[in-house]
Amino acid sequence: MPQYNPPLRDIQFVIHELLEANKTLAALPNYQDIDKETINQIIEEAGKFASEVAFPLNQIGDKEGCTRNEDGSVITPKGFKEAYQQYVDGGWPSLSCDPQYGGQGLPQLLNTVLYETLNSANQSWTMYPGLSHGAYECLHAHGTDEQKKVYLEKLVSGHWTGTMCLTEPQCGTDLGILKTKADPLADGTYSITGTKIFISSGEHDLAENIVHLVLARLPDAPKGTKGISLFAVPKYLINSDGTLGARNQVTCGSLEHKMGIHGNATCVMNFDGAIGTLVGEPHKGLNAMFVMMNAARLGVGMQSLGLTEVAYQNSAAYAKERLQMRSLTGAKEPEKAADPIIVHPDVRRMLLTQRAYAEGARAFAYWVALMIDTELNHPNEDVRKDTADMVTLLTPIVKAFLTDNAFAATNEGMQVFGGHGYIAEWGMEQYVRDARINMIYEGTNTIQSLDLLGRKVLGDMGAKLRKFGKLVEAFIDEQGVRKEMQEFIDPLADIATKVEKLTKEIGMKAMMNHEEVGAAAVPYLRTVGHLVYAYLFARMAKIALNNKASGDSFYEAKLATARFYFEKLLPETAMLIRQARAGSKSLMAMPADLF
Repeated sequence: MPQYNPPLRDIQFVIHELLEANKTLAALPNYQDIDKETINQIIEEAGKFASEVAFPLNQIGDKEGCTRNEDGSVITPKGFKEAYQQYVDGGWPSLSCDPQYGGQGLPQLLNTVLYETLNSANQSWTMYPGLSHGAYECLHAHGTDEQKKVYLEKLVSGHWTGTMCLTEPQCGTDLGILKTKADPLADGTYSITGTKIFISSGEHDLAENIVHLVLARLPDAPKGTKGISLFAVPKYLINSDGTLGARNQVTCGSLEHKMGIHGNATCVMNFDGAIGTLVGEPHKGLNAMFVMMNAARLGVGMQSLGLTEVAYQNSAAYAKERLQMRSLTGAKEPEKAADPIIVHPDVRRMLLTQRAYAEGARAFAYWVALMIDTELNHPNEDVRKDTADMVTLLTPIVKAFLTDNAFAATNEGMQVFGGHGYIAEWGMEQYVRDARINMIYEGTNTIQSLDLLGRKVLGDMGAKLRKFGKLVEAFIDEQGVRKEMQEFIDPLADIATKVEKLTKEIGMKAMMNHEEVGAAAVPYLRTVGHLVYAYLFARMAKIALNNKASGDSFYEAKLATARFYFEKLLPETAMLIRQARAGSKSLMAMPADLF
């Protein structure tokens, strides 16, 4: 009984009114001819595919899951293969890929919109093409000419899919202790041996071949992360004429039985002397893999945006129909046995929390996507560098803040449904289960927090953070004189000042004790995440105020959501800042044997 309608009006608002994307794209040689009408047509078609093709398979995939046969092959849920073929036939895998390899050469921004709608519709199914796009980006950036010739056109077209194989039974985040080995062969290829676990889309029946990007160690590899190399290992070997050859020695040993994302095949992959080719330089595999890892982190943020949106839509629809009790100020629909639960303040709090997190995430994710387009395509090197610094700073926040908020939002949705939220047929409990994984994989949210505070902020003495701070300061200076903007500008300026002070304080403590970074990292990331949202909601509020006289209820709702965010969600930062300042003493005082 769940429903999903692509939020086209808000998508268009973010792209055209908030970001004014066409102005940015006009400065990028590859995108100068892309107009507003083209953008709208693409996002409408993307939404149609998501809602009409992928969404009807979501509950089917959750119920059926994937099946592993005795020979190690995997069958995806009913309808998944046919939907993937429609996806390929529609040209969707090639949307933002290089035209040299059959891509359409459209902006990353549009690919981001596509993935939002797909993840709202069916996160498990979307992971198959999503990982393939990451594999394409990695090989496009670091592959040899031969690898590009062999793999890229097939990945771009969607006829082949891709995976990233990092995790092993003994190592997840700490890749320095991985054991998979790569032995050189006389013909220049390598024999890959080892076991990888938790490999999403590791084996399936959607495409004719799968390209595994595998981290492994060469015989002369130094210890730790400086001894890791990256290899392209296909499921089927490729003949010199490009046709598929013999089956490579890589198989799915088992499927993980998971809490959520049942429709995606999460595999234990065994490499038993599988033939692979080196990607990038020896012992520098993490440098190459980070292209795919960063793409995956942004992709997980999009998964959480998608789940937040679809959970909100279903919660709001239910709250308008479900009758329970009377309004505290008197019956709102006296002709009925009770009022719809949307009259109750706390139900509205839950709905507005979901809505604010969805709208904030959309603005944030699209903004970062547009910056990626600038980073990769702007003719001015200084602009590219400045934008790259911003993307580097914001990527861990996209991953962690959006996924934390999505889990909160789906839980709020489950609460709106009450007992029905616990029942599978309504769909809400699946969204809760699916959202939970997003906080874990592609680097847990604690890892993202350590990355933000330790590497991205303190690592360069706050230089990247100051670049973002200048954007906030400029907006405050511009809008601070407007009386009607004070309710947004004052709290924005307040949190900006507090983040600056908190950053300096933690930096000073960290020089004396590195554990202060670990103790402060998680509340620090959420605090900076709120600073980003406060900046974006203030910008959205400005646009809504400028259009207030139009009578368009969209702007009325946007303004109401912004006010809710500033009054009810941003105050979380008071607690977070106190937690970050509390330091590591109480965390580290208890001896380990007393736990």
